[in-house]
Amino acid sequence: MFRSLSLALSLVVSPAPSTPPDATGVVEDLVLPVEDVIGEVESLDGTQSESKQGREVTVALTSDVLFELDKWKLTGKAEQRLKEVAGKIDAEGAGGVVKIEGHTDDQGSDSYNVTLSQRRARAVQAAVRGLLTGSGVTLQAKGYGESRPKLPNLVDGKPMEKNRARNRRVEIVFTAKQ
Repeated sequence: MFRSLSLALSLVVSPAPSTPPDATGVVEDLVLPVEDVIGEVESLDGTQSESKQGREVTVALTSDVLFELDKWKLTGKAEQRLKEVAGKIDAEGAGGVVKIEGHTDDQGSDSYNVTLSQRRARAVQAAVRGLLTGSGVTLQAKGYGESRPKLPNLVDGKPMEKNRARNRRVEIVFTAKQ
């Protein structure tokens, strides 16, 4: 016991080792990326999600709920979904530009997917324009094809149909009131 006590005391009272005057070293800053955490709320059936980053709100609707396969004409059930989104824009939106962005999965050629996503974005734009009751909103439609997947279409070289279904979507992006 006395031996461990004397060792502890000698460590506490002994001076700290000094650095030699000719000691040099490289000091490097650690630079690490910081990414925003963006929460996303998804419907129970997975056909709609909503995320918010700052004041920017993104409502994503899967194409399966809006369109038939390889089509750009809105289905009957799409109108109700778009009516809900338009109501949200009217109630929570600050006006200005509302972006409507079409996306596809990786099936088909790039040019086909860009054209399909553009046509789908324009179809949603036309429908939402007729559903908005507020003024001061400008709708812009753009198709991105498969260039902005939400999830990887392939995992370990194998197609992921669930991911592809989530990548086939139309996103409606607006700025919320403060």
